[in-house]
Parts: sequence; structure tokens; C-alpha cells
Amino acid sequence: MQSFMNFAMKKIFVAAFVALSVQTAAALPADSSVVAAPVSAPSAGFQLPEWFPTVNGTIRANYELDTDNGASHFRVRNARVSLSGTVVPEFEYKAEIDLCDEGKIKMLDAYVRYVPVGVPVTATIGQMRVPFTIDAHRGPHQQYFANRSFLAKYGGNVRDVGLAAQYTVKGNVPLTLEGGVFNGSGLTNQKDYWTKTFNFSFKATARFAKVFTLEASCQKSRPEDISIMMWDAGAAYDDGFWHVEAEYLRKNYVRGAFDGVNLFNSFVSRKFPLRRKLTSIAALCRYDFMDSHSDGIKNADGVLTETQPQRHRLTVGSTLAFGAARRVELRVNYEKYFYHKDAVIPVSDHDKLVMEVMCRF
Repeated sequence: MQSFMNFAMKKIFVAAFVALSVQTAAALPADSSVVAAPVSAPSAGFQLPEWFPTVNGTIRANYELDTDNGASHFRVRNARVSLSGTVVPEFEYKAEIDLCDEGKIKMLDAYVRYVPVGVPVTATIGQMRVPFTIDAHRGPHQQYFANRSFLAKYGGNVRDVGLAAQYTVKGNVPLTLEGGVFNGSGLTNQKDYWTKTFNFSFKATARFAKVFTLEASCQKSRPEDISIMMWDAGAAYDDGFWHVEAEYLRKNYVRGAFDGVNLFNSFVSRKFPLRRKLTSIAALCRYDFMDSHSDGIKNADGVLTETQPQRHRLTVGSTLAFGAARRVELRVNYEKYFYHKDAVIPVSDHDKLVMEVMCRF
């Protein structure tokens, strides 16, 4: 098994390196300090094949200092590579893997999407992020803070295998409707997984005046044999300089197997664009909260217990961005946690200073 994984990883890296090299050579920015060796100009009719994949990736590495006890560590948070493209007209694909998701190799996306021309409908089959919430749908390169909100981490962070569809209503107030049914097994446990109760989700997103977004969504999940129903609503304002967002999620366990959980996330960001290699500086502040939480997995006695204690958190920080589509961000955050005096605090959830470098290519 290990030899197969090593072989597969080598194949992925070779394909990614070749594709990235071609794209980088074709799209080298004008202000780059790298001086390329003279090469022969391609013929006027040269173009990449239609099937040639687009390569993207995200690397996040950070340093965290626990200010409660003075301990610290370095870590690689993500090392993602994705291949996406079009094989034939109207059919798209994407495959994404994270080589270091909290130290583990994980397959993230593996799907085929039908995108008919002239029709505002898409259909996707495979493994994908389940359409639910605002904050949980952000990839590591789209996050505003080094660490995700509680709502994104414990509420809506779900990828699963299934079938999903999206319909967009155009007009003065664009409305996007998304929904799907999913196994509940994930990609690595699907071969012998059979179910009579699919998980499902539905999400509606509306935009007003190009700067306001309203979102409402629901999701049913079943981590083991206890169903969980989640409801979410959020609003955001973004004018390119200011971003203000608030989101609330309610998590109910069937037949009162565990007390309902409330999760809340709110933050504000002010970006200051610059006309130099340092393209922008942002100042940020976040408040988020979560009730006592269970992951939905029963203990040895067959009951759900608390896996995360109730907590409040205040985060302040700044982000320095270099570049645009391909960019590097330096994120500096300080997180202050508030617990009940008798709470059992997870080892990685104390007050902390986080300094992170995010590279998107």
C-alpha cells in the first residue's frame, strides 16, 4: 500500500510540475525580479490542448506561541495541489489532494461537473464540499484569519461523495440555489458503504447591489447512527475595502441525544491597497462563539458526550499581501479564549500568537 501511495504521489507531482512550469512561463508578471533566459518565441498559432489541466495549489506554514504556558511550535497546515479543466465541451473536472492536512494526506475534491452552454444550471457528481454556510466554503487561500472560525471547523466543514446541482437566477438580485444528496461516508469509506438514509444539504445565496450577500442553508448529517440537523443564516458586506460578516448556525441532535449547539461567527476587515510589491495591508478583528459540542460519535456506553467545551474567542490581526491571483500572504493573529472555570481546555486552544505564511499558486 505504501509503495502504491509513493508511486501515485510521484505521478501527481510530475504532472503538477509540468503543468505549472508551462503556465508560469506563459504568465510571468511584468514586475517579476526573475530574469528568464532568452527562448524562441512560440509560433503564432501555438496554444495548449483543450484538455490541458489548470494547476493550482496552496501551502500554509505557521508558527504558534501558546501565551498561557510559553510553549510553541512550527507546523505545515496545508500543502494542497489541484488539477482542473475541461475534457470535452460542457464537462469539467477537478481533482484536489492535500498532502498535509493536519499532518495527514487527504483526498479533497474528485468530481465531474456538467455545465451546459446557455443554461444557468450545473450538475456535479463525485466528492465535493457540501454546499452549506458562508465561512466553511472558503479554501485556505480565501480565509481572512490564520485559524478557521468555530462555525467553519465544527459546523459546516464537510466533504462527501454524492450528486449536487446548482441553479442561478439572474437579474437585479442574483439568486443561487444549491442542493445535493450525499452518502455520509466520505471518499475513503465508500466501497462497502450502503445506506437507506442519504445525507442532504440545501443552500440559497442572494446578492444585492453587488456588495450585500444574504445566505441561508441547511444540512443533515449522520456521523454514526445519530442524525444531526443544522440550520445556518449569514450576511456579508464587501465593497473591496471593507468586509463585514456575521453568521449563525444551529445544530440539533435527533431525539435530544445531545443538547442543541449554537455557533456564531462575526468579523470585520479593512483592506488598504498599495501600488507596490506589497499589494495590500489589512486590519482584522473577529468574535466567535460555540456551545458545548459533540462530534456525534457515541462513547463506550452508547451515549454522546462533550468533545469540545463552550468557549468565546476574540481575534485581532493583520494581513500583508504580495501579489494578486498568485500571491503570498503574511498573517499575524492574536487569539484570546474565554472558558468556564471548570472547562477541560484542548491542548491547542489556549491563548496564542499565530504567524502564518500562505502561498497561493
